[in-house]
Amino acid sequence: MSLPIARVHVGPRMSGIAIYNATVYLAGQVPLNNPEAGIAEQTREVLGEVERLLRDAGSDNSRILQCQIFLRDITDIGAMNVVWDAWVLAGHTPPRATVQAALADPRWRIEVLVTAALG
Repeated sequence: MSLPIARVHVGPRMSGIAIYNATVYLAGQVPLNNPEAGIAEQTREVLGEVERLLRDAGSDNSRILQCQIFLRDITDIGAMNVVWDAWVLAGHTPPRATVQAALADPRWRIEVLVTAALG
C-alpha cells in the first residue's frame, strides 16, 4: 500500500511543495522579486517565501528538519547568517549545509532548499 503524495503550487516544470508521509519538501527558493538586491535583502525575501510555503503546507519554521543553502559567493555567508539568525527560532535550529554554487540566474545570490515536518 503506497501513501499518497500531495503536491501544492503545481506548475508545468515543478511543484512548489510536495508532502509525503508527514514530511514537507519545498522547491529551492530564489529571490524572484528582487534579483538585483544584496545578499541581506535576497535572504529576507527567500526566507519569507520559505515561511509562506511552509504555512501553505501546514507547517512552520519551527518544524524544519533540514536546510540547504546555496550561495553564489561564499563570502556572503556572514551577512546571510545575520538574517538567518534573526529568522530561525531559538531552540529549533535545523541541521544546515551552506555551500558556494553557480545558480541558474547570475543575479541570484542565494537559493534555499528546505525539508520540514508536517504539523
